[in-house]
Amino acid sequence: MQSDGLAGPHLAQLVDVLVGHHDVVDRHRDRVEIGHWEGDCIMGPGNRSAIGTLIERRTRCTLLLHLQVDRPRSEAMHEALTAALSGMPASLCRSITWDQGSELAAHQKITADCGAQVYFCDAHSPWQRGTNENTNGLLRDYFPKGMDLSPVTPQELAAVQDELNDRPRKTLNWARPARLLAAQLHADTA
Repeated sequence: MQSDGLAGPHLAQLVDVLVGHHDVVDRHRDRVEIGHWEGDCIMGPGNRSAIGTLIERRTRCTLLLHLQVDRPRSEAMHEALTAALSGMPASLCRSITWDQGSELAAHQKITADCGAQVYFCDAHSPWQRGTNENTNGLLRDYFPKGMDLSPVTPQELAAVQDELNDRPRKTLNWARPARLLAAQLHADTA
């Protein structure tokens, strides 16, 4: 896999434009408003393959992103995020909170293309994306640690995504994420 070229001075340039998680507004943190997402990657062995994960904070709706392994990771993530979010109404695409991984080196382009402001967690602070960390744990039931993720097809990801989004959640008073998101989409178009 090609490097994203973020070692040395390139990383310093990225850090200069990071928007920290501490800048996130309260309605994002408190899950009052829909359209705020948490993102990450689950990695295959040797970090040679990955699946992007995107979780909407209020509804817990999960999007799984198929990442092409023949592209630099930041380029593949930009393409996958843009494809997943570009068709959504603005009310469902307000912000994305990510760790400080190099896969989001193109965060300014993602904001420009999707309209969602990208925020970055503080270093070594996974609890700032707790919903995503929890979901990544659930995903390891389907994609165990050490599994090569490169042969996983977009169709297989869609099946897992649909299963997770149709699963009732105690934290949602046993509502299903897919139904909550569909109700919001219906309300936005009514």
